Amino acid sequence: MADNCSSVEIVEGCRLPVLRKNQEHEDEWPLAEILSLKEVSGRKLFYVHYIDFNKRLDEWVTADRLDMKKLQFPKKEAKTPTKNGLSGSRPSSPEREVPVVSEKKDTNNDTALQKKQRKTLDLNLQSATAPSRGKTLPTPVQKRKEVVPLVTPVPPATPVPALPSSTETSQAAVFPVVREPPTFKAREDLEPLPTVTTNGTARRLIPPQPGRKRKANCGGSDEMIKVLQYNKPQSAGVFLPPPEDSQDSSDGIPTAPRMTGSLVSDRSHDDIVTRMKNIECIELGRHRLKPWYFSPYPQELTTLPILYLCEFCLKYLKSLKCLQRHLTKCNLRHPPGNEIYRKGTISFFEIDGRKNKNYSQNLCLLAKCFLDHKTLYYDTDPFLFYVMTEYDSKGFHIVGYFSKEKESTEDYNVACILTLPPYQRRGYGKLLIEFSYELSKVEGKTGTPEKPLSDLGLLSYRSYWSQTILEILMDLKPDNGERPQITINEISEITSVKKEDVISTLQYLNLINYYKGQYILTLSEEIVDGHEKAMQKRHLRIDPKCLHFTPKDWSKRGKW
Repeated sequence: MADNCSSVEIVEGCRLPVLRKNQEHEDEWPLAEILSLKEVSGRKLFYVHYIDFNKRLDEWVTADRLDMKKLQFPKKEAKTPTKNGLSGSRPSSPEREVPVVSEKKDTNNDTALQKKQRKTLDLNLQSATAPSRGKTLPTPVQKRKEVVPLVTPVPPATPVPALPSSTETSQAAVFPVVREPPTFKAREDLEPLPTVTTNGTARRLIPPQPGRKRKANCGGSDEMIKVLQYNKPQSAGVFLPPPEDSQDSSDGIPTAPRMTGSLVSDRSHDDIVTRMKNIECIELGRHRLKPWYFSPYPQELTTLPILYLCEFCLKYLKSLKCLQRHLTKCNLRHPPGNEIYRKGTISFFEIDGRKNKNYSQNLCLLAKCFLDHKTLYYDTDPFLFYVMTEYDSKGFHIVGYFSKEKESTEDYNVACILTLPPYQRRGYGKLLIEFSYELSKVEGKTGTPEKPLSDLGLLSYRSYWSQTILEILMDLKPDNGERPQITINEISEITSVKKEDVISTLQYLNLINYYKGQYILTLSEEIVDGHEKAMQKRHLRIDPKCLHFTPKDWSKRGKW
């Protein structure tokens, strides 16, 4: 397949199948997009992104892994009218030459020609914009300034084809813009999009998909729920409708950028540079890490085969010799800040983003290599960083961390959370999550992680919430011979998990059932056995007695 590469020129944006190994080490040919090209030692390399795969799997490949027989060239962008600099959202019609009409010709002929052209264009667009036929299409060149777009000028997520095909009826959710009426007034006839107001900020909720119904909201958080154990599993399908503050989307795009110190990326700055990994390898202590995503390290360091970091202060250096010279001067053997927890070899350090700015910024740069949905364009001053370390004779080695806002108006107790790759799948992620909720318990608050979560973060949080809630439900004892009862509020107060997360977890586990006018929680043998096995594997736990933490009232401090 490499021979075909020389005859056909591959450009950025092309799509074609690329050979890769799956988890079972078998060959597969997923569709991939070419993001960049380069030539190294006379060999062409192609940076590919596998469509519908996580970006951390993106890689440089050689030409022999490309299937040139199924090459798809990028489609040209539709040339549509623009308004205020925004791209038009009208489907494009085939380009054609418009005959120039002489000014000396009869006005009636001119009008007839306009009607003929308008009729031809209407045929091309009638299925997409039937309500606006003949009213909003542009007239010939003389009246080009009076063009009105067919729909509201919101750019579509993907280019809309010129002529709708028969399959478009099943893709209404993919191309919602085409289905909109031509004016805002016509939208009053449709069902209005629901909005939710959180702390004075209005957010537009995504309309539910057809056939999916939101489960009941448990009749209020204070309603008593009876707990049944050791019943047969329910046959109802599992469905997790997201509460307003939960995450159930895979795009990871917040509805609107927040004006606080949030580290959530709004994706408005995405370009071809930030979509590509720019660091080849990082050496951190005794580990070498392969970054998953782009991180804005200085440009001159991105060309190095290995980027060296001091594992104690996280300073980045360009060579091993520079690192060795730095270690003779660096006196740190643990993260700066206060050690607020120690049990065995595990310690947690609290670091103020204002007092230890260099360390906090270096930590963010390292974390960005493994977090795709966060950005670094905010100052670290409004944040606290909690770094988990493992101790040995050489010092305290960083395992992972989480950050949180000093003042969160939305009850966020975590902004970013990361376990470094060498320590993943060993229980450290749940330990970080458990520690964040222990801090919330000391503060007397309920908390929730900042959305959106990464795919791995969402899995870890769902697992933690499930185990924590099931642990409480299984410890309930019957009261006077009756089945034990508990409310959502009580679960939230015991665990410091926000009510919305408790409800979504109960629905995710399919525990809530409505029976004879009341809600009951049904714990099947399958769920109980699975929970007991999971808890046997969970050896790392936070001991509240080893936590020495005094919360501060940041609202009374002028500048944090």
